Amino acid sequence: MALVLALAACAPRVQPSGPFDRTARLDATALIARDGARLPLRIWTPEGPPRAAIAALHGFNDYANAFEDAGRAFAKRGIITYAIDQRGFGRAPGFGIWAGSDAMINDLSALAEQVHARHPGVPLYLLGDSMGGAVVMSALARGFAPRPAGAVLVAPAVWGRQALGPVKSAALWLSAHTVPWFRATAEGLRATPSDNREMLRRLGRDPLIIKATRIDAIWGLVNLMDEAQAAAARIDVPVLLLYGRHDEVIPPAPVRAVTQALAGRGTARFAVYRSGYHMLLRDLQAATPIGDIAGWALNPALPLASGAERVP
Repeated sequence: MALVLALAACAPRVQPSGPFDRTARLDATALIARDGARLPLRIWTPEGPPRAAIAALHGFNDYANAFEDAGRAFAKRGIITYAIDQRGFGRAPGFGIWAGSDAMINDLSALAEQVHARHPGVPLYLLGDSMGGAVVMSALARGFAPRPAGAVLVAPAVWGRQALGPVKSAALWLSAHTVPWFRATAEGLRATPSDNREMLRRLGRDPLIIKATRIDAIWGLVNLMDEAQAAAARIDVPVLLLYGRHDEVIPPAPVRAVTQALAGRGTARFAVYRSGYHMLLRDLQAATPIGDIAGWALNPALPLASGAERVP
């Protein structure tokens, strides 16, 4: 019995959520999810009637402020953007505790439903940055209502177990199931997430950016990335996937595999930015991919203004 209790205490922690049986709603500062959870909300509104609407999800250890620059730029082009702090991040419940893909996908569905209801007849796009891209991909593969006009995947997190390899995957499983509370930092890693050093310094001072991550949260993220990678071949809405040539966070091999799977559906387009890093929407050259996203959302038939489009 003591051994069973000890093992239970070492199981990966997932914050409780659900049941998702209520009606979601938006107020001025939050999405009230279908289980009553309050998820902080940012909205960037154009001056006139919106020409398109975006429901945006941030990346791992980040929060809705990730879309500050993009949201302002989209608003100038007539696009309204809604972004939430996902569970476990920013000011949302359970800071630092993984919420599980089911809850995250349900929250995206609720957000999209509410944005669509606020702007009937306006094209709705889902935008996922890194981990947010994995949530968007997984949600679309499960079936999604309302059906969006398309999805934008910015450096999507698709580095699953196949890319990690058996040794690292086994080590991660063992860590998550023996010392799930252990916190890992980026110290010692040589990956450069962006060339915008001033922005990175601001994030370092931001208390809402998670800088020491529970190992079971990393395990949960890898589970989500596995699901996203498998979902690519089942996505049937138009997709715009953006990737930076200098991305040192998500390796090119799993992204290449996802682009090939998406290309098989015939409705996906891809752009690779020569000066881009992982944080494409906050790099020094962020205006270029932000402009491509806005142009594609307003007229998906036109070529991307940057000329960065590539064939998989």
